[in-house]
Formats: sequence, C-alpha cells, structure tokens
Amino acid sequence: MKRVGNLWPRLVRFENLLAAASQAQRGKRFRRAVARFNFRLEPELLRLQEELAAKTYRPGAFRTFQIYEPKVRTISAAPYRDRVVHHALTRVLEPIFERSFIFDSYACRRHKGTHAAVDRCQQFARKYRYVLKADIRKFFPSVDHEILLVLVARKIKDRDVLWLTRVLVEHSGEQEPVLDWFPGDDLFTPTERARGLPIGNQTSQFFGNVYLDPLDHFVKEELRLAGYVRYVDDFVLFSDDKAELHFARESIKRFLGGLRLRLHPRKSEIFPVGQGIRFLGYRVFPSHRLLARENVWRFLRRVRRIQRDFTAGHISPADIRARLMSWAGHARHANTFCLRTRLSKAIVFSRGGGR
Repeated sequence: MKRVGNLWPRLVRFENLLAAASQAQRGKRFRRAVARFNFRLEPELLRLQEELAAKTYRPGAFRTFQIYEPKVRTISAAPYRDRVVHHALTRVLEPIFERSFIFDSYACRRHKGTHAAVDRCQQFARKYRYVLKADIRKFFPSVDHEILLVLVARKIKDRDVLWLTRVLVEHSGEQEPVLDWFPGDDLFTPTERARGLPIGNQTSQFFGNVYLDPLDHFVKEELRLAGYVRYVDDFVLFSDDKAELHFARESIKRFLGGLRLRLHPRKSEIFPVGQGIRFLGYRVFPSHRLLARENVWRFLRRVRRIQRDFTAGHISPADIRARLMSWAGHARHANTFCLRTRLSKAIVFSRGGGR
C-alpha cells in the first residue's frame, strides 16, 4: 500500500486554515466564541499557523455536557480555534482516505448522509428477504488510540501530520469508561490502553470512518455480502439466507475483537425485512417507510419547549418556523403526509402560552 507524504506544507498553509475556519463556523457564525475569533481572524490564523509550524500547538480544554435524546450521551465540545485545526487536518486527510472508503459507508461524507443511507437500506430491503440489524456497543468511548493511529499511518507517512493526529487523538479527554477484555489481555490491559474519542468533534467523525473502514472491507471482500449499509456504528446486512447472516454475525464479532470493539448484545438481530427495519430514525419496509415512534414523541416534546420559549419571548416566529421546517424536512423522507397535516393543524403558538 502506497503511503502519502509531503502533506504538512498544505495543511499549515494560510489558505487551508482560512478555508477550515469558514467550514468550522457554518451554522455558528453568531456565537460569541466564533465572533470573537472572526473579529481578529487574520492574527488568530497566523498565530495558529506559527504554533503548528513550531510544534507548540496544544488543544484547549473541552466543554463537556450531556444530552438525553435519543439516549444519554456525553458531548465534549472543543474550543473554536481547535475546531479550526480539526477542519484543517481533515481537509488534507479526507481526500486520501475517501479513495478507499466503500460506497455504502454514509456518515459524514460528501453527498451521503442519513437520508441517502435510508434510501439504500430500502433498496436492499426490496431485493433481499432477511436483514441483520446491528450496532457497536459504546463505539466512540471504545476506540483504541494506538489502533487508530496505526490505521492512519498505513496511508500517511508525513511525520508532521502524524504528530498532529496523535496530539488530537491523545487529547480526547475523559470519555465514558469501557472495560472489555479481549484475547491476549491480562487483568490490567483495559485500564492501560488509552481509548475514546469525543462525540461531536469533526475529527472524531472522520476517525470513526477510518476505524471502521477495515470492517467495511471485511464484509464486502471476505464475507462477500453486497447488501450492506453502515452509518457510523449502525449497520444493516442483507441476505436471502438466514444461515448466511448468522455466520456473518459471528464472523463480524470475531473481526471486531481485533479492533477491541463489541457488537451490542441486544441490538444485533436477524429478522425478515417485512417486519420493518428501525434505522436512523425511520422504520424501513420494502414498500414504504415510517418515522420511528420515538422520533415523533421527541418532536412533540421539542414543540412544548419551543412554546415555552416563545411565550417567554426568548425566540421569534422566524426561529420557530426554522425549527419546525427542519423536522418537517426530515419527516418528508417517510410516508408522513397525514401525520404532518394532523400536527400542523394541532400545533399553535401564542404569546399567551396556548397550544
């Protein structure tokens, strides 16, 4: 495998940092930290450039908080200047790794995304009789740092880029503890190996694809199963033969052990596609698709919070419209015309707090 070098000059070039800053601020331009950075944009980028060139750059402290929907997760938000560095790195690395990523990996890739993944899932559901629906237990907290760095170094030989990659990976901060033992481990191995990537970082999303790329190629090239779709750590695998899927599940379990990962014991099921496949917020059937019920309930809870904010004068009608249209856009990718019509008639906002 040919490794790529001479990337560092491109990474630290001012034009790359400027483009990275433009990407990092999308949807966040009016936040205080972003506005403060942009107010002194050129000096800030020049300082970052100097720190990177001199190898004195060190990431700042994360802002950590929890979200509770769709499940409880710890989010670690990096300082804005670090997010600029994340984008600068991935702008250089992504085109190199993109060449070897399989077509049916859909997370955080250009012209992909959740809706394209669901479309592909339904395409396979129309072609095959059975599906293996699975996900990886505590994926981001379980990512092993040394394994990840080896996977990056298989394609990258630029020492400076590998230095920055290691700095960012090792600065992942305290993540949810995961204690799993694998063949060859002694009693203390799980506590000695650094692991975990912060959910929400640009680099974490990219590194997640790098980490699971070997799994994608194993399924496609070793198991030779064409009906496969992965989005981050959720994946579906299709076949007309149930026994083939049972064999595939056991083979994938063993393969993931080499990456120090485990399939979720309760979320790895094999069943007929006609039962509907719960995937990325939808229930996918061969003939149609629906929104997952919990998705609708989360939307209704969000509406109640928006109503309270509107009553208190914290948000404007334009803000409400943007938030509702975002959900409606998601819902339109399922057979939800009647649901959306019913909700649009039932949901009313007023300064008096009525609904």
